[in-house]
Amino acid sequence: MKKRVLFVCYGNACRSIMGEALARHHWDNILEAASAGLTALGYVPEETTNVLREIGVSTRGLYSKGLAEVELDRFDLILDLLEYPVESLMPPSFRGKVIHWYVMDPFAGSVEAFRHTRDTIEWLVTEQLPKWINGE
Repeated sequence: MKKRVLFVCYGNACRSIMGEALARHHWDNILEAASAGLTALGYVPEETTNVLREIGVSTRGLYSKGLAEVELDRFDLILDLLEYPVESLMPPSFRGKVIHWYVMDPFAGSVEAFRHTRDTIEWLVTEQLPKWINGE
């Protein structure tokens, strides 16, 4: 059974969308990745999808959604990319783990800011995520 991971940021338009796409790209065989925002922006900026496509990562099916649109208690791991106390938003039935790991928000920044954020999240997904999934 695949582990379920939710990436959370403020608007679900840049950081958490990148996390979802990169986790699917690298770990689709062992993870079910999703993303959400505290308050959905309602769209994904072109820069987000462009920097993912630059490195061959699919953006198919990605869209901006809020926490209220996902079943939080079904996730094994929630990665909070903005260091918000998301535990206070979890239903009593949530049995997973929350990891806080701040990543710079590139929204309204240069394409280089988006690339930097993408590269930071790719490192997080490839180097740290497997450890957290395996309970290290």
